[in-house]
Amino acid sequence: MRRAGRAVAALLLIVALSGCEAMQRISEGAYRNAVSDGTAEELRARGVELERRPDCELPETGSDALVRVHCTTRTRTGEPVTVRGVAHDADTPDPRELYVVSVGGREIFRTDCLGHDCG
Repeated sequence: MRRAGRAVAALLLIVALSGCEAMQRISEGAYRNAVSDGTAEELRARGVELERRPDCELPETGSDALVRVHCTTRTRTGEPVTVRGVAHDADTPDPRELYVVSVGGREIFRTDCLGHDCG
């Protein structure tokens, strides 16, 4: 009986870990989308039209408390657009964020929040 209990516990642990990985991928995808959409919204408000929404990546940091994001796209006139962001204390309810958005190598703005939910 103990052996079956251990097997069930091990199976539940594997399922739970798989769920955590899936949730992490969903959370990462939601964050990439939020940064991409927020950047597009902020640039549109400043009169900058994009070819397409920014593509964002989350470089590995080795820490749940530190998250970096890097996004790229182009304006409709072909200028490169980059977004570099960092969130410290990302594993807490109150992360400290900073985003720097550049167009054609010139910094357009820096902010601690992107999009219409900022205020």
